[in-house]
Amino acid sequence: MTGENPRLRATGLSKRYGAVRALTDVEFTIQPGEIVALLGENGAGKSTLVKVLSGLVTPDEGTIEIDGVPVDLSSSSKSQAAGIAVVQQEYSTVGALTIAENLALGSNEAPFFWTGRNLRARANELLAEVGLSHLDPRTLVEELSVAEMQLLEIARVLARDARIVIFDEPTAALSDTEAARVLDVVRRLASRGISIIYVTHRLPEVFAISEKVAIFRNGLSQPSVVTAKTNVDEVIALMLGRRLGSLFPEKAESFGSERIRLENVHVAGLRKPVSFVARQGEILGLTGQLGSGADLIIKAIGSETEILTGTISIDNEVLHARTRAAGIREGIAYVTSDRKRNGIFAGLSILMNLSASWLKRISSAGVLISRREREKSTEYASSFTIDVTRLGASVGQLSGGNQQKVVLARWLGNEPRVFLVEEPTRGVDVGARADIYRKLRELCDRGMTVIVTSSDTAEIYGLCDTIGTFYHGELAEMRPADDWTEDRLVASVMNRSE
Repeated sequence: MTGENPRLRATGLSKRYGAVRALTDVEFTIQPGEIVALLGENGAGKSTLVKVLSGLVTPDEGTIEIDGVPVDLSSSSKSQAAGIAVVQQEYSTVGALTIAENLALGSNEAPFFWTGRNLRARANELLAEVGLSHLDPRTLVEELSVAEMQLLEIARVLARDARIVIFDEPTAALSDTEAARVLDVVRRLASRGISIIYVTHRLPEVFAISEKVAIFRNGLSQPSVVTAKTNVDEVIALMLGRRLGSLFPEKAESFGSERIRLENVHVAGLRKPVSFVARQGEILGLTGQLGSGADLIIKAIGSETEILTGTISIDNEVLHARTRAAGIREGIAYVTSDRKRNGIFAGLSILMNLSASWLKRISSAGVLISRREREKSTEYASSFTIDVTRLGASVGQLSGGNQQKVVLARWLGNEPRVFLVEEPTRGVDVGARADIYRKLRELCDRGMTVIVTSSDTAEIYGLCDTIGTFYHGELAEMRPADDWTEDRLVASVMNRSE
């Protein structure tokens, strides 16, 4: 759908933070009913553009028009009044309220629409539009699954009668199947004439859903490209300003001796006990839809979840660790999927985050030796391509990719035997993804064993030497990577034949 004027046109947008130029003379256009993927590395400027459009940041220069009319987006209320809504990656719902009450919050509709009998009726209409008609509007939001909460966020946007909807990493925490439900809803919104700005690091989604790709690099907007006329390699080159080469490193050709063995391990949430072996130098991948049980096993190995029955052995010795501290002493590193809540100390420096798990190794008589802390932190930061000149900066100021690198690099000081990583590249741009994949392979080359869980089947397929799939609390299959195809992997995760 293309009218005389584009739905939104941004011209000459610039924004500075001191000496840092977050946006420089940015141009952006989207038509009614068009889906435009907004891409770029973390820190490239796309988040600043989203904040400008949502009224959270005022540009230093530039103009914005909606349907040919100049608009003032200097506050979030003005942005909403102009017909712009944002579906955030982190949910804005209130868990203690019902679905219907959350839908009423922030609605542009008259208050009487959300009273008495109308409250439930209107909620049912909105839920049906996003494929949640099976839910009772009186259900508390805290009882919903992650995917249902994401779809509820979209339903809240519909209640605001938006003309432009910005999706900010809407599928980052979802499995492939759940992400497909979100993409279906996005397509339906576009078919109604709503303009969609879709921000994501998942490149397969870009080619599945968008008509045009807008790419940012170093605060500059690159000329938009038609999705059907480009490919993944070209998009990555535009994002990075160079050819990336292969995203995934070469898989191992051989492995060492057995490193870790699980025998009939059962934890709460699993329907059946789990058994498998992983070897030195191997990357073992576990995948499945959210709630399938893959994450429970990695938590059990990391002493994050109680083992009800069965044994875990490392280097042929039964593991008796029942706390994280004991697991660390046994040589087990564990990286959580919830980086912001449980992975970093956002208010502390990069250096203090890096040394947090191995302070005893750089202390004498209980006194921290600062020189050794800085030497080791610099070494580990360099190995993960973290800027060593910024060790004093707050981790909370870093991009998602650099935060994840800090979380991973921290464990090098413990010299682990087993490296457990949940969702290794969630919310991480493609350049940082390549760095993380390369480093995990290097750890294996040094004799470590890496066990990864991810809801991104493409990641599991490209990275891992051996792959196990989970379905409804059971280990469905485990095979060498060469025995899988991507289609077969997705079919196994969804418990259907190819």
